[in-house]
Amino acid sequence: MPDEVVCGLEIHQQLDTKKLFCSCDSELTEEEGAIILRRLRPTQSELGEVDRAALAEAEKRMRFRYQAPRRVSCLVEADEEPPHDANKGAISAVLTISSLLKAKAVDEIHFMRKIVIDGSNTTGFQRTALVAVDGHIEANGKRISIPTICLEEDAARKVETKGGEVTYKLDRLGIPLVEIATGPDLRSPQEVKEVAQRLGSILRATRKVKRGIGTIREDLNISIPGGARVEIKGVQELRKLPLYVEREIERQRMLLLVRETLKSRGVRPVEGKVVDCTSTFGQTKSKVIQAALGKGSGVFASPLPGFVGVLRSPDGRMRLGAELAQHARSKGVPGIFHTDELPGYGIEQETVDRLREMMGLGAEDAFVLCAETRPRAESVLDAVVQRANGAIDGVPEETRDPLPDGTTSYSRPLPGAARMYPETDVKPITVGPELLERIRRGLPELPESTIRRFVEKYGIHEQVASQLVREGYEEVFEEIASFWGLGAVAARTFLNTFPELEREGIDPYAIPEDSIRRVFRSLHEGRIAKEGLPDLLRIVAKGKSPEEAIRELGVGLIGSEEAVEIIGRIVREREAFVRERGLGSVGPLMGEVMNQLRGKIDGKKASDMLKAAVEKLLARAVSAEGP
Repeated sequence: MPDEVVCGLEIHQQLDTKKLFCSCDSELTEEEGAIILRRLRPTQSELGEVDRAALAEAEKRMRFRYQAPRRVSCLVEADEEPPHDANKGAISAVLTISSLLKAKAVDEIHFMRKIVIDGSNTTGFQRTALVAVDGHIEANGKRISIPTICLEEDAARKVETKGGEVTYKLDRLGIPLVEIATGPDLRSPQEVKEVAQRLGSILRATRKVKRGIGTIREDLNISIPGGARVEIKGVQELRKLPLYVEREIERQRMLLLVRETLKSRGVRPVEGKVVDCTSTFGQTKSKVIQAALGKGSGVFASPLPGFVGVLRSPDGRMRLGAELAQHARSKGVPGIFHTDELPGYGIEQETVDRLREMMGLGAEDAFVLCAETRPRAESVLDAVVQRANGAIDGVPEETRDPLPDGTTSYSRPLPGAARMYPETDVKPITVGPELLERIRRGLPELPESTIRRFVEKYGIHEQVASQLVREGYEEVFEEIASFWGLGAVAARTFLNTFPELEREGIDPYAIPEDSIRRVFRSLHEGRIAKEGLPDLLRIVAKGKSPEEAIRELGVGLIGSEEAVEIIGRIVREREAFVRERGLGSVGPLMGEVMNQLRGKIDGKKASDMLKAAVEKLLARAVSAEGP
């Protein structure tokens, strides 16, 4: 990948304390709790401006339902009580992280309100505070700047979206987050991953952050020459960061190609004209349009002069239609039709030609269709036309949501400075020299020191130790190595078995750390053999507990007598082969032995038993032959 990409990274990591502005536990729960209903509206900033991202959310006119479980939410999360003083443990954790990142702490911490009206905050804003500035780390052989380190509250957890209502759960709202922002210093997808891994290892070194899926999220800010800054918000899988960067580079290049094509045709901004085409579809075979007409909706179109071939080109290089569809979906409709995919979806060429004639379109002119009620169709088509006009300029600044396949979808416009204003309900916090000195005296071991200690204490290779720390296994590895003496097995499992399972389409990284500990405890207690670990982990990765997986596989250890009997039977069945090959038969027979005993007995013990059985048969054969 070329060095032309410019990336910045924001890491949001949950801190392992109580909630930021109350004494509720910072845990997730399946309990529903009380129900609160709200609508949120945008407010003006101190300068009298309304943030464009907040305005875009308000236009969706959504209603919000909040589940408020006991113990993990209270009147503070419901916005029925002012916030309490900021949690001291969270302040200490962020100052510790700031010191490890060589950042300068501010003299006084002031919380700000950041307008967010997508429903994820009951207040309509998120509280955030600048804690330190001008930090840096060394990664990939260069210095990466860290301009800001902030402390903020996490958002509510989305449960479902149904019609015009979004349901959130308040268990996650208010959990403290440290936000670490790098400068625009990253120049390749792999460098993004390496910096994220380095920051993650420093965060884990504090032992003050939560672990597991959903406790850390990364935002990517990406641009290429001629493109624009695009924020991909909320990536949860660090391993996929390079893929999101690569796909966004491809997307921006595609949009630049669209821009050049439109400019070469002399395309001008399109007027938002809406044409009622309902009568044309009286006998349509399109099931989508039939369903819409059956509900009393209509079919409406907007012309896009000069846009043929850029909505979806035959070679697949231009895919502006996908961008238009995402903007349509942001208005609450499943999608739209456009001419580069027609005829299709039950819409015949005859219908397309009739629509072209109705709108007076030429060979290079496109159109989009929306099957909805007129008010909603007008809103959708207006958004689509605006996005099409934006393609004439190239890449728009916007926020996008990550999708599982590494692509992204449009979320909202990129927010501006108008969404910030002071928080008047939380007292400022003085950061004095005594506090900073206490933080400095208690700084934890840095990752490079951990690597050296692993090599010295557990006898593993430096490269293995480095990879364990980089991949985030240092804590669980040390527990397994120190408690049960299984460090070598754990390292092989994390660095070899896990990637092998991933290549099979199994996600071992979704296994909770507690389940990993229970797997290795079972190995230590003799309930399974290490040869059975891969098969066991295949099942645990699918959501089963280690105990359920052991029962399902039947991999509990068998006694020595039973193992000797099974191995003896295998040797007797291959007696002719054993007589012919002598002790050379042990290697070939070991495969058959492990097919039957893998996971039920230690491999070394099985090999010793097999050798003894072969020697016994050979001795008996010699004795039978006589002198």
